[in-house]
Amino acid sequence: MKTETHPKFFNCKVFHNGEVVMEVGATVPELHVEVWSGSHPFFTGRQAFVDAAGRVEKFQRKFQGNYFQAKKK
Repeated sequence: MKTETHPKFFNCKVFHNGEVVMEVGATVPELHVEVWSGSHPFFTGRQAFVDAAGRVEKFQRKFQGNYFQAKKK
């Protein structure tokens, strides 16, 4: 392997919320991630709504009551 043509290889530590969650090989010594398989709802089975703009409440207000019954004829 030529040393001039390849980037430096590190045993990279991946951090999530300040703690190391895994080590991988990469071209940087460390990575800081917001989401990984241990915190993602698909893998953990926990559902969490992130709603800063009130979109969930707006949707629930729009479709509450007999919204769908009024459309059927």
